[in-house]
Amino acid sequence: MIDQQPTDQARRGSAALDEARLRQHAIGVRLRQMFDDVVNEPVPDEFLDILRKADQSPPEKG
Repeated sequence: MIDQQPTDQARRGSAALDEARLRQHAIGVRLRQMFDDVVNEPVPDEFLDILRKADQSPPEKG
């Protein structure tokens, strides 16, 4: 009968893959947190003024 137990090399490869997945997950979680922080920051008044002026000016003909 053939032994179907995983080899040490296969176990190490599987552990490395699991570790890589955990790292990727942690990176994804942190990136989402950072994105949420940026999205929730207030827009500076100076920037809002620039946007208002851009909306009010007529489009250039070129």
